[in-house]
Amino acid sequence: MNAETLRQYLEFYKDLGIDTVYRRRGRGPGAKGQGTDPEPVSALASSPSENQSPSDAQRSAPGPRPPAPGSSSESLLQILSDIGDCKRCRLHEGRNKLVFGVGDEHAPLVFVGEGPGADEDEQGVPFVGRAGQLLTQMIENTAQREGMPLKRGDVYICNVVKCRPPENRTPEPDEMEICGQFLERQLAAIHPKAICVLGGTAARALTGHREGVTKMRGKWFQWRDIPVMVTYHPSYLLRPYNQNAKREAWEDLKKVLHFVFD
Repeated sequence: MNAETLRQYLEFYKDLGIDTVYRRRGRGPGAKGQGTDPEPVSALASSPSENQSPSDAQRSAPGPRPPAPGSSSESLLQILSDIGDCKRCRLHEGRNKLVFGVGDEHAPLVFVGEGPGADEDEQGVPFVGRAGQLLTQMIENTAQREGMPLKRGDVYICNVVKCRPPENRTPEPDEMEICGQFLERQLAAIHPKAICVLGGTAARALTGHREGVTKMRGKWFQWRDIPVMVTYHPSYLLRPYNQNAKREAWEDLKKVLHFVFD
């Protein structure tokens, strides 16, 4: 494909509202089964900066932050209305309820997971199953131990995709791309002081990094101008053999809470 043809394709997708296209890594001779994962050419993620602590200015800024280039004046209700009875990707075919998000529209901290599960699909609210109950305990118990009067309702919680993937599978790249435009708008509308991403899918969507969570967790990244902390998904922590991960997740959350609320 020559450069002019490629340009025309990209302009066509841009007109459709698609900001990201994916390419597959090339295969060398004999490299069967390798390099087949889609690789984002551009994504929700801004240019990621790894393991850099938020600036002193970000840490010390009291109260609501001033409008920034990445912020938005639209409300979450406007975004939800725009989604409507979404049928933009195949995930709508098996959903019961669309799961948009829950919490304080002006929250200084946003948690982003992968996608709804069975309980979330039934109730239309993110993180209400066993993993959600654990997340609530993590937020409230950690805050209490650190002397912070924080409840789940004081933060905002959402997912990368808004409909439950079949059998709770990982969302496909095109599904994440289509839903990602609404996640991006949610984050821009709330414009929190920090984002905590839960699990590898959300981490890759917002940071652009492709490492596993074990390598990314506990480190600061960035989405636009907002600091991003990566930690484990609560569903991973429910597995009995992940005791060390539970301790690490509590430490990650403690780091986020002190950054946001100190």
